[in-house]
Amino acid sequence: MFDKEFFTEYGEASQYEIQEIIGIGSYGVVASAVDTHTGERVAIKKMKDVFEHVSDATRILREIKLLRMLRHQDIVEIKHIMLPPCRREFKDMYVVFELMEADLDQVIKANDDLIPEHHKFFLYQLLRALKYIHSANVFHRDLKPKNILANADCKLKICDFGLARVSFTDAPSAIFWTDYVATRWYRAPELCGSFFSKYTPAIDIWSIGCIFAELITGRPLFPGKNVVQQLDLVTDLLGTPSMESIAAIRNEKARRYLSSLWKKHPVPFSQKFPGADPQALRLLERLLAFDPKDRPSAEEALADPYFRGLVNGKDEISRQPISKLEFEFERRKLTNEDVRELIYREILEYHPHMLQEYLQGTDHTGFMYPSGIELFKRQFARLEEQYGKRERSIPLQRKYTSLPRERISSDDESTDLTDLTKKRTASVTRATLQSPPKLQDFADLKSANRTASLQNGSSHRKCGALLRSDSINASKCVDVSK
Repeated sequence: MFDKEFFTEYGEASQYEIQEIIGIGSYGVVASAVDTHTGERVAIKKMKDVFEHVSDATRILREIKLLRMLRHQDIVEIKHIMLPPCRREFKDMYVVFELMEADLDQVIKANDDLIPEHHKFFLYQLLRALKYIHSANVFHRDLKPKNILANADCKLKICDFGLARVSFTDAPSAIFWTDYVATRWYRAPELCGSFFSKYTPAIDIWSIGCIFAELITGRPLFPGKNVVQQLDLVTDLLGTPSMESIAAIRNEKARRYLSSLWKKHPVPFSQKFPGADPQALRLLERLLAFDPKDRPSAEEALADPYFRGLVNGKDEISRQPISKLEFEFERRKLTNEDVRELIYREILEYHPHMLQEYLQGTDHTGFMYPSGIELFKRQFARLEEQYGKRERSIPLQRKYTSLPRERISSDDESTDLTDLTKKRTASVTRATLQSPPKLQDFADLKSANRTASLQNGSSHRKCGALLRSDSINASKCVDVSK
């Protein structure tokens, strides 16, 4: 398909057969590819001019380091990073990820027939991932549906650790990082108003609660347009915080604002979410507690009766906290060259022979050699040119959101769900807990495509095969009559 005159002893130039561009944005360009050694389909992300801004380069360094260390079935995996041709001068990076089909935001918008078993299994995977992440003393800080990748077999994987941080004490971490973290709609109250002088992994638990509520209703729970409206929406549902909680707020303006509110009474969750599983709502109330100390840990949430029959202890693993030495760079001011050297060192983790030379001090820092990156540059340029000329009738449905896309998440992420082409009127037979149905056509919102698929038969079977390592039975299927 492409010329392959460049090669290295590592076989990088011929290992990946690039197929098509599947995502373009401020974060870079993503192409799907095939690993010619294994036949596996992967996603390759091209990031250009990585060191233009030290802050962006530091986020990339933080994420590739965290994703190397946090190896878990519910976290997206970096499979390889291309070796740059020169240690001192490289500007671009090519990172190879496992290929996922969509993100959870697309799944929610494209599937108006998700059933309670879907909700439960999705939440279980997210909490299982959080238990592992938090045991490493890592806070993700930007959990939202767009940062959760999904496959049609119901498998979810958390991605985008660019805003994540490592806490090096058992005590709650001081907000020296900045309160402006998660996208506002999924941001814990203590971050909306700088409520507390310290915060904990409970900020991620709140975000998971917001995502869970969105799964149940199909729309964001707290779509605030600014901080004040965000707090209004939260208190409209949860009621006015207790005087004890208000007294703990460090931000004087936020404290005065909440104190001045007329007394709001909490809305019963059974009223807010009519028809939802009562056990699901009881757990949701715990996840969305206004005071962070009242929220359960991920491990405590997994023990909730809601998950009875689904929990598999051997898969709910933890790990040792990450060493301070791995992130000592967070404690000092970095220059561009500092970050370049640290990123180069991370890249070498995927090139053991070169890493050995580097550690021994024998690598040739000024030596330029043929690199797979040179070939990738031409391949990506060719595909990007074709992509730019090609008029697309619908937006891309597969987006790989891991690694930074912009410096700060946009607060204007409002999407009018009524404009979505969700035209399916399928009646869904309730699936068993052991086998949530496969997500049908979530990467295809075109009604024309759905019509074409119907020409092959009057009904379609949603298979519930779950690609998991645990013992969940995948033998059941659900018939869906169109």
